[in-house]
Amino acid sequence: MVRERLRDGFPGVPVLLLVLAGAVGLFANVVRLIGERAFPGLIVFSIIGSVLLVVFMLSGFFIVNPNEGRVLQFFGSYVGTSRKTGLQWLVPFYTRKSISLRIRSFESAHLKVNDKEGNPIEIGAIVVWKVIDTAEAAFEVDNYEAYVRVQSESALRNAATSYPYDSHDEPGVMSLRGSTADVANHLKDEMQQRLQKAGVEVIETRISHLAYAPEIAAAMLQRQQAGAIIAARTRIVEGAVGMVEMALESLSKRGVVQLDEERKAAMVSNLLVVLCGERAAQPIVNTGTIYQ
Repeated sequence: MVRERLRDGFPGVPVLLLVLAGAVGLFANVVRLIGERAFPGLIVFSIIGSVLLVVFMLSGFFIVNPNEGRVLQFFGSYVGTSRKTGLQWLVPFYTRKSISLRIRSFESAHLKVNDKEGNPIEIGAIVVWKVIDTAEAAFEVDNYEAYVRVQSESALRNAATSYPYDSHDEPGVMSLRGSTADVANHLKDEMQQRLQKAGVEVIETRISHLAYAPEIAAAMLQRQQAGAIIAARTRIVEGAVGMVEMALESLSKRGVVQLDEERKAAMVSNLLVVLCGERAAQPIVNTGTIYQ
């Protein structure tokens, strides 16, 4: 693998001053030849040579912007990367490819995949990344930007199939909806492993879109509603049983009334109906004994 190594050009400002001084000298030499009425061919040769030399020297200048790297090649061989900002100069035979070192981000398309339980879902993610090795980005992959997108979507598909959409309140079960931070860390690690060979660092990943596929969304909504109803009923029953137990204990301690087991069961049943019913209970006044 090609690894990045630093290589800066010559300082551009001093070289530019030398080129300008040389251009002035060449122009003065042409004027001198014209004044001396030298051979016309020599004058034309001096003019063309001077212009070509100045153009050749000027083509060696290049600028490195902040958060940018210039990958330098000499006849196809990698010689280094310049990260020093400002004007620089190298022999024009060097080729200079610019690669941005800025932090970049993109949002993946909404992918349709199956979760761990086989349910079709839609998922999307935001990936924040930057190039940290310009040599790997330039030479190890054909197009590092396209490579980042393709590998990120592949890692997102793989991460989505590793977890169920919802744990349905099962303890210790990680899910895409309930363990968003853990899933994002898993996704970041997998993307970093895939993109490391391209000289890319994954800074952050976030799940930006998560939903059931349209064909099962209605059924899953009913399932979630049923789960919520069951959870609510469970709490209501637990509270009603506690209230009945407290009522029987209080009546027994205060000696208000003595109930046999059959009447206790009837009282428990009536209280549970009153406390757990969805509608308000209709009171019935018993004018006889408790046994009639």
